[in-house]
Amino acid sequence: MDSSALNPALPPLKLFSVVIPARDEEKSLPATLEHLHREFTLNQIPHEIVVVDDGSTDRTWEVLQQLKTAIPTLRPVQNTGEHGFGRTVQFGLQASTGDAVVILMADESDDPRDAVRYWQLLNEGWDCVFGSRFIPGGGVKDYPRVKLFMNRLANLFIRRLFRIPLNDTTNAFKAYRRTVLNGCAPLISPHFNLTVELPLKAIVRGYSWTVTPITWRNRRAGEAKLKIKEMGSRYFFICAYVWLEKYFSRGDYRKNNKL
Repeated sequence: MDSSALNPALPPLKLFSVVIPARDEEKSLPATLEHLHREFTLNQIPHEIVVVDDGSTDRTWEVLQQLKTAIPTLRPVQNTGEHGFGRTVQFGLQASTGDAVVILMADESDDPRDAVRYWQLLNEGWDCVFGSRFIPGGGVKDYPRVKLFMNRLANLFIRRLFRIPLNDTTNAFKAYRRTVLNGCAPLISPHFNLTVELPLKAIVRGYSWTVTPITWRNRRAGEAKLKIKEMGSRYFFICAYVWLEKYFSRGDYRKNNKL
């Protein structure tokens, strides 16, 4: 499933940066990082793990310092600016050095094996790889019913608005070549609406993309940071923002038209 042709002539990737926003995740981080590092090492993926502490009030930062001994590719950083999911991810993107980046959650809800598949697909010549939990081969476990209903409703709205087949746009777990991230700048979403801004901008601006099935499970420890009642208007704003670019910018920002 894609919007433009795969380009096998793209240069091979050298380093996969994993960007993980973390706020009060002391209980979840050890298992998340150990499993991720083990999976990437087994598959011989050159990588760095950039965990951004977003003003945690628990032992998140202390735990990260302790984990550096066992996980040599771990690079903890602290968000020194304003807080918020989108701001934290952007801080991590700027701190990362890889020519490809995957955004992954700290709560072990995303499967590292899916991230390995992302790397493989990017190396086949795709600009972006988007995971979907709602296509054959994908799945969710212990998804709260109200959140699941709102998720499907929001994604249906986005599919209809942009006329795209992607049915899991709001999921943050996606991978991009660095050229895509540079081409989608500036990113303006300070909160979870960044999960929509990035893929929609990449699609509208003409980068190639494909979708692969992924699995998701609800966190085992800590509290979810996404508050649905706070995000509705922010998601709508960013969708409207990118929709206006799609239909009224005359292609000024598209990949092939960059100066």
